[in-house]
Order: sequence, then C-alpha cells, then structure tokens
Amino acid sequence: MSAERWALILGVSSGAGAAISRALAVDPGLNVIGIHRGNHPDGVRAVGEAVVAAGRRFEVLVGDAGKADTIPPLADAVREITGEGGVHIVVHAIANASIGYLAKQEPFIHPKQIQKTFESMAHSFVYWTQELIRHNAIGPGSRILALDNAVNENVLSNLGTIAASKAALESYVKYLAWDLRERGIRVNALKYGTVETAALQHIFPADVWTHARDLHHEMFAAGRMVTLEEVGGMVSVLAGEKGAWFNSAIIDFTGGQMHAIYQQLMDRHLASVER
Repeated sequence: MSAERWALILGVSSGAGAAISRALAVDPGLNVIGIHRGNHPDGVRAVGEAVVAAGRRFEVLVGDAGKADTIPPLADAVREITGEGGVHIVVHAIANASIGYLAKQEPFIHPKQIQKTFESMAHSFVYWTQELIRHNAIGPGSRILALDNAVNENVLSNLGTIAASKAALESYVKYLAWDLRERGIRVNALKYGTVETAALQHIFPADVWTHARDLHHEMFAAGRMVTLEEVGGMVSVLAGEKGAWFNSAIIDFTGGQMHAIYQQLMDRHLASVER
C-alpha cells in the first residue's frame, strides 16, 4: 500500500478542476495528478505552481480522460505514479459536451454529439472507476466524486444532452456506491450552483451573459452565485475525515438556486404592474 496519498483530477486545466486541485493540496494535503486534453497549458502550469507551493507533488498526464479507449493507458500511468491504493480521491471534472436543440429546429443535435457528451460527462465516470479498481489504485477509504449541477432538474432548451447526461451520472453514482460499499470506497456527486466559468459563457452568448449574470444572482436563496474557491473548499471537506460518512449522495451545494423561481417570476410580474 502506497504511503503517499493522491488526488486524481479528471479535467485539471481550468474551472472547478483547477480550483479543486489547489484546495486539496492544502486541505487535506494531497499530491495531485491532473489529466487534461492539452488545450490550456498555461492553466495547468498555474495549478501545478499552486500545488507545489503548498508542499505537494504535481504530475500531469495529457490525454482525453472522457474517451473509453484512452482511459486504460491513462490508468496505467496513474498506477505507476501512485502505487497500490495511492489514489485517495478521484474527481470527475470533465467538461466536454455539445449543446443544441434535440428537435426544436434544424439542424438538430447530431447523434455523434450526443454520444460524445454522454461518454465524456457520464459513461467515463464508470470506466475510470472500473480501471482504477482493476489496477488496485483505490481501496478502503478512497472517495470517488462526480461534479454535478442542477441542469437536469430544469429545462434550458439547448442543454438537453447535458441535462440527460447529468441524470445518467447521478444514477451511476448511486449504483457504484452500492457496488463498492464492501470495498470501503465512497461514491458521491457534488451538485453545485451556477459558477462563472468559460464553459458557462459558451452556453450563454456574450451579448446575453451580462444580463444572465444578474438574473443568476437574483435566483439564489444564498443571494449570489457560488465561487470556484467555495466548490474547492467543499471538496476538501468531502476528502477529509469529516466527509467520510457521505456515500451514494447527491449533495446539494446549489445555494437554493432553483428553489424560488416562482417567487422570482411573481416579483418581476408585480414590478411590471407597478410601473
């Protein structure tokens, strides 16, 4: 059994994966293996500098962590770095999805786009779990965490494939938690509220995002959007001893994002009437 403990971050170059890497290096003090597709080397370099500054090791593997045929060799490389049972937490932070209408208007989203979205955002969560078990890279006390959001609870017309893949991801979390319970491995999903990232700005056109940002702040019972640093801090909790009881959980970290939609609509209606 390896004496060193590692965090394996699938999607490390930016956004939540980068923030979580920085947080875990500090608390609970894990070395970090980051996997990315090679598109944002400056972002990966910055993450590595932060991890090393926290006194931890940082290793990078370049490859598509969301594709079934590339996962086995990447898992081989992970095992070489960590040794037996060295992966303490796996964070599935892959963001590689297609947006488009299912049937509202043509061109409809293509089957290949749907397949890519499901493989990256849902199926790869299962494939990585299988490979890490085969390689004895995870064991009792390890945690496997999916990053989730509330998109599958609502309808935003061009996000049908993402919503469906997140619904599948949540089901995978529950089934894997059941399958791995006797191994002492915890499997959860962290469903956090909207956070401002490059991926989000890809969903909202530039001329819409400024207005959408204001609307998002109004939506939250917490009064604002969550920050990437807060997401990282929550993952630190889940990786630590105080988070060891969580299992088979879809953890709501949304700040009440969708709880007051009707109230928001009513407030806007009343404001328009008063004018």
